[in-house]
Amino acid sequence: MGIGLILLVIAVVIVIWVVSVYNGLIKLKNRVDEAWSDIDVQLKRRYDLIPNLINTVKGYASHEKELFEKVTEARTAAMGAQTPIEKEGAENMLSGTLKSLFAVAENYPDLKANQNFLELQRELSDTENKIQASRRFYNGNVRDFNIKIEIFPSNIIAGVLKFSKRDFFEAEEKEKENVKVEF
Repeated sequence: MGIGLILLVIAVVIVIWVVSVYNGLIKLKNRVDEAWSDIDVQLKRRYDLIPNLINTVKGYASHEKELFEKVTEARTAAMGAQTPIEKEGAENMLSGTLKSLFAVAENYPDLKANQNFLELQRELSDTENKIQASRRFYNGNVRDFNIKIEIFPSNIIAGVLKFSKRDFFEAEEKEKENVKVEF
C-alpha cells in the first residue's frame, strides 16, 4: 500500500504540473492573440483615415495621381495581409507612401493650412503612436510566450501539444538605418 500511495501522489503531482504548464501556455497564447488584435484595431483606424487624407490632398494636388494610386495600393495590400510577417512588410510599404504624401503636402501652403488636413494629420500621427505602442505590447507578449515554450521543462509539454513560436513584429531594415541630415 505504501508504494502505491507514493506512486499515486507522484502521478497527481505530475498531472497538476502538466495542467499548470498547459494553462500557462494557453494564457500566454491568448495574450499574444489579444496583442495582435490590438495592432489590428489601430491599423483599421489608420486604414479608415487614409481615404479622407487622400481626398483632402487631392483637392489641392490633383496632379499627384501616381502617388495617390501608390498610397491606395499600399493600403489595400496592408489590409489584405494576414500574418505578422506579411503585415510587417505591407505596413512598412504603407508608411513609406504616407511619408511621400506628407512630403508632397509640404509643397502646397494652402493645404498645410487647411484645418481638415491638419486634423487628419494629427489623427494619423496619434494612430501611428498607438500602433507603435501596440507593437511593443505584442512583441513583449510574444517574447514571454516564446520563452515559455523554449525553457525546460515546459518545452516538453509545449512540444507534445504542438505550441509553436510566434514571430515578432519588427521594423524593416531600411527603417533601422541612420537618418541623413544635410544642411
